[in-house]
Amino acid sequence: MLTTDELAAFPVFSGLRPDQIGEVTKHAADIVVGSGQYVVHDGDEAAFYLVISGVLEVVQTIDGVEKKFGERRAGTMFGEIPLTFGMDFQWGAKALGPTRVLRLDARHYHALAGEAPEFAKTVRESAEYRVGGPKGMKSLVAERRPPQVTMAGHRYDATCVALRSFLARNQIHFEGVDVDEPGFMDRWQAPMPADADLPAFRLADGTILARPPARLLAERLGLQTVPVMMDYDTVVVGGGPAGLAAAVYGASEGLRTLVIEREAPGGQAGTSSRIENYLGFPNGISGDDLASRALRQAKRLGAEILITRHIEKIDADTRAIHLDCGDAVRTRTIVLATGVSWRRLSIEGFDRLTGKGIYYGAARSEASLMQGLDVHLIGAGNSAGQAAMFFANHARSVTLLVRGQSLEKSMSRYLIDQVREKSNIKVALGCEVGGVHGDNHLTDIDIVDRGRGSVRRETCGGLFVFIGADAETGWLPAGIVRNERGYVLTGPDLLRAGHWSLDRDPYLLETSVPGIFAAGDVRLGPVKRVASAVGEGSMAIAFIHQYLRDLSGAGAS
Repeated sequence: MLTTDELAAFPVFSGLRPDQIGEVTKHAADIVVGSGQYVVHDGDEAAFYLVISGVLEVVQTIDGVEKKFGERRAGTMFGEIPLTFGMDFQWGAKALGPTRVLRLDARHYHALAGEAPEFAKTVRESAEYRVGGPKGMKSLVAERRPPQVTMAGHRYDATCVALRSFLARNQIHFEGVDVDEPGFMDRWQAPMPADADLPAFRLADGTILARPPARLLAERLGLQTVPVMMDYDTVVVGGGPAGLAAAVYGASEGLRTLVIEREAPGGQAGTSSRIENYLGFPNGISGDDLASRALRQAKRLGAEILITRHIEKIDADTRAIHLDCGDAVRTRTIVLATGVSWRRLSIEGFDRLTGKGIYYGAARSEASLMQGLDVHLIGAGNSAGQAAMFFANHARSVTLLVRGQSLEKSMSRYLIDQVREKSNIKVALGCEVGGVHGDNHLTDIDIVDRGRGSVRRETCGGLFVFIGADAETGWLPAGIVRNERGYVLTGPDLLRAGHWSLDRDPYLLETSVPGIFAAGDVRLGPVKRVASAVGEGSMAIAFIHQYLRDLSGAGAS
């Protein structure tokens, strides 16, 4: 326990009266941690810390790599910047060896600071020095952070577009350079690549990769593509909101947890430019930011996240999961969280121009390509509305093409109001795309106005499609029952359809194969929202625990 005499020996408390130090001992936490354990995480609320013994290392994760920004040794404080400038922690602190730390929450710190002006002044001056000093935060921010990788290619090359999205969604700091732009060689800083080698990538160490597959690029950038173990308690298929929630809860509750994702964490929600109705984020949050936070959380708790891996086959009897390239892992339980894929339009020219001005969904990484252009979006749901609001900050004009006669049936009221208030967003009701034009990239589209019985051609710098989604589950074993549209049946739906064989009822999220669960959009259900996906991902872990207890009980008997 902290004592008054012990704290009085530290210079930062030397000016306090004994009764004031006594208040600190009454309210402060006495934290003892071992080597590598965190005292503070990025995003934690402000608090006052004092290192009693040992050493804290100040760290921040940048581009997926944890970097050290200093140390706090015995007798030094930590947390003065968040307390002084009214912010959460933007970095973490972990112990270098056995360490003991005092923590005083913000409420009690400010009460003490109000009674002890000299103490408050000491903390404030320390914060100002750590921000503005010669090695302070300002000097670190002023330093230009070099990209992890530089990508060279043609702006409208579909492979470039796909890999640019891949890098952005995997939180890789990169710079894209168009080979047709003036000054390309100054920015590329390597020999001119041949057209057949584009897109080309220059890594931080100078290595050049010509048209690398996504997995090779991921491996060279330090992303995990190979499982560490052969056996897991649960394998989560898909890294969207449902899959990441399952990873967080599974790992936090002691399950050996592996997530397998074929592209990048975030799923379809990761391409959403703004999610404004998710609980706890009053100002909204982008899909990729939400995914990034969840990914860091899952990894910190011990989950493994594999990317660029495809599942060739699931053996429902043995729970063996066979990956591409011959790898296989075994697991006691599985959570299917593959989400859905955007529905495709069968209009002549669409396939040829996809990735060259026509896109399904809308990632934030595509905003720079739309700067000053006329953009069109097909759809009337929330995803289309969110994308329209986002692109309106970059494009000259945004037109929502809506087949129906109103937005009210499919879009949330808050989004409808925002769309109508944005001066450069137009809503074209009763309209659809009849044709697309362009040689190397999209230039114009034909708009069919069914109300007027006319067709008009408009210049279009980018066409984004949001016409619903389908579950792509044809690869699942036949024993996992789905409906005619590919959505997985679970719980009561299995009973109603007569596809359950055990004496007990299936758990709410359990599929027709006991021990295999489904969560999120891939599951047959009426609600398709990020919040429900996150809830189902966490619920799946609760059912997995119950399932494993049942197995244990059956084995014991």
